[in-house]
Amino acid sequence: MPLSEHEQRLFEQIERSLAEDPKFASAVRASDPRFHARRRLLVAAGVIIAGLALLVYGAVIKTPPLAVAGFVVMLASAAFAVQSHRKAQSPDLHVVGGTTSRRRPRGGRSGRRPSLLDRMEDRWRQRPEGHR
Repeated sequence: MPLSEHEQRLFEQIERSLAEDPKFASAVRASDPRFHARRRLLVAAGVIIAGLALLVYGAVIKTPPLAVAGFVVMLASAAFAVQSHRKAQSPDLHVVGGTTSRRRPRGGRSGRRPSLLDRMEDRWRQRPEGHR
């Protein structure tokens, strides 16, 4: 059902007043899971650059443990960035009452992906009857 002109004007007025409130905008931004994921990605990118600098510095002064430490820092930070990106792309991530929570999948399974064996068993059970 469309809004009447009066309701539309009230709605626009409420939108403007909320957009002008910096405290409300920061509260909404702080509870947005995408904002946190973006921040984690930026931190990971900064740490990857620091690890690269450590790697180059260790190679220049010919200190292999320092160069290896820089590589390990880069690798760990890249893994953290990939994990944060996957969490941000997850469709079951949502905001509830200002806090981020994950919905539990139905069917009694935990949040893990089914293993190769589980998928193969499911395919075996769902095969046509004539192919036994």
